[in-house]
Amino acid sequence: MNHAIDISPDGECADDSATSVRGACPHDCPDTCALVTTVRDGVAIAVRGNPQHRHTQGVLCAKVSRYTERSYHPERLLHPLRRSGPKGSGRFERVSWDEALDDIAQRLRAIASRDPQAILPYSYAGTMGLVQGESMAARFFHRLGASLLDRTICSSAGTDALVHTLGGKVGMKVEHFAESRLILIWGSNSIASNLHFWRMAQQAKRAGARLVCIDPRRTETAEKCHDHVQLLPGTDAALALALMHELIVNDWLDHDYLANHTVGWEALRERALRWDPQRASAICGVPAGQIRSLARDWGTTRPAAIRLNYGMQRVRGGGNAVRAVACLPALTGAWRHPAGGLLLSSSGMFPVDKAALQRPDLLAGRRPRTLNMVTIGDDLLRAGSPQFGPRIEALVVYNSNPVAVAPESARVVAGFAREDLFTVVLEQFRTDTADFADYVLPATTQLEHWDVHLSYGHTDVLLNRPAIAPVGQARPNTEIFRALARRLGFDEPCFAESDESLCRAAYGERVDFEQLLQQGYATVPMADAPFAHGGFPTPSGKCEFFSERLARRGLDPLPDHVPNHEPFGTGGRYPLAMISPPARNFLNSSFVNVRSLRDIEGEPVLEIHPEDAAQRGIVTRSIVRVFNDRGEYRCKAVVADRARPGVVNGLGVWWRKFGLAGTNVNQLTSQKLTDLGGGPVFYDCLVEVLPA
Repeated sequence: MNHAIDISPDGECADDSATSVRGACPHDCPDTCALVTTVRDGVAIAVRGNPQHRHTQGVLCAKVSRYTERSYHPERLLHPLRRSGPKGSGRFERVSWDEALDDIAQRLRAIASRDPQAILPYSYAGTMGLVQGESMAARFFHRLGASLLDRTICSSAGTDALVHTLGGKVGMKVEHFAESRLILIWGSNSIASNLHFWRMAQQAKRAGARLVCIDPRRTETAEKCHDHVQLLPGTDAALALALMHELIVNDWLDHDYLANHTVGWEALRERALRWDPQRASAICGVPAGQIRSLARDWGTTRPAAIRLNYGMQRVRGGGNAVRAVACLPALTGAWRHPAGGLLLSSSGMFPVDKAALQRPDLLAGRRPRTLNMVTIGDDLLRAGSPQFGPRIEALVVYNSNPVAVAPESARVVAGFAREDLFTVVLEQFRTDTADFADYVLPATTQLEHWDVHLSYGHTDVLLNRPAIAPVGQARPNTEIFRALARRLGFDEPCFAESDESLCRAAYGERVDFEQLLQQGYATVPMADAPFAHGGFPTPSGKCEFFSERLARRGLDPLPDHVPNHEPFGTGGRYPLAMISPPARNFLNSSFVNVRSLRDIEGEPVLEIHPEDAAQRGIVTRSIVRVFNDRGEYRCKAVVADRARPGVVNGLGVWWRKFGLAGTNVNQLTSQKLTDLGGGPVFYDCLVEVLPA
């Protein structure tokens, strides 16, 4: 199916018998690549990176370069299905769209007549598109009065941290990393998860820059950097505070920047001086000398930059850790240079009109409860009460696979298995979650619908045009929610709005839509050094080391080290810390069913350090039991120094049905939450590992 088609420098197809259609990668990755899909006789035959897009430059990751395999997958859902066997059995019968939608609407209407809050939408970043994500879906659930979902499962701790430090999800331009002289890659396996940033980091390295990776795992990225700080999970704030200590005692500070563009410097200084490298070394598990060397590099190199990612915030103290790291550029005045500062997410730079897309006014004054998606396992098993509200009677899942990705999956499975729970899943494949549905509705892939995107790794808006007609009877999410709205009698004009109109509404007049139509992308204006003279989007206009807003919430207004819920080194039955970073060839649970990628990845594995393996009689390729009080997971062991002593790496997120015992690594993770943002603590998890 993937025939060789030449793409000219202007992004057009060089084959006269084919056409090219510009689009955007929809997946949860900071790169948000611009795509060119080659179509012949109505069939997509190749997906390439757009060579004219300055960030993509014609290069795609291995996953998305195989996107035609996803759209034409032999197991693609092509028509609506109704459950015909026990929940979880995956037994379905084919039905028509009218049969499915009529019954779903009738069931939802009956539940809503008692209490619409008994209905819960569950979605996340199966697509990052603003239209196929939360536009028509949000309108539908707002009009219905359903429970609201707090979408926290990935980035909420870091988001809350940035809001209370820098003022929002803002930072330096990613392209300027190519000019940095020192780059700290903190909590990111950029080769696997931020490919186009890695290209810029390599450009900087060739020009003499020093690259330092800070990560509990010896990733592919760590192997390519000059230095690897292999700290224990959940200790990033302690490391950042120790770096501050060294900056202070050696006077590697920009006093003018601190005086004019920060709030709370004296209070932060007092706290940081308690964190000498020896103290941090004992907590982080890295040599004090390595901490001093890193501080010297950060304090004496100009320009210096930090590429932060979300892995480090998936522990109890993740929000405080991001706050501490986000303070570092202001101490040295790194923000003065375009190639200095920090980037975690650029999504706060995009002028999205969420109200126009999601129409919260349709709530009409109602204030439904909000449920945290991290605790879906407990919430599905919870009885109704005055504190909780009504028991969840109906669940509509789209753009997510919670049975595979939500923590403590034994509880999630038990909740989804409730015979009295009515579950509708919009999907492209029969995922672990779809197996528990009462109805599965076939959804389109990115090649088959309109959408518009922001990015959290650069500052370009991207438009996605449909390249092919929907395969089989698949429909866009938007059309499915329009059809349900009609059946429920929602006659507001907003439910008739087309997808192209929604794309236009996403940015209104703030972005030139004609430019999007012509070239597929448009750049959001942003200064090269946005905070060279302060001007942070905080209430004070400054970098807030001390946050009055956090103080008013009764929280520590200064960043600090917050120990894990399950701290390493406490002894007991579970002596190993486990993190569960994504497998390189998957993206969360997406692409797990693409055979070519699964063949590259192999099978579910647990990386374990040779010392820990020897103590337990474990050898590479042997089957191991990984367990704690929440459950047990069986997989193959890989004995290697990618894992540090005392820490094991359970690569995810495999679908449960591909696991050796029908489980995955989330059998072991907990539903506890982070200090800020109510996020998940996937990497705050103690286990034991023994031969099976």
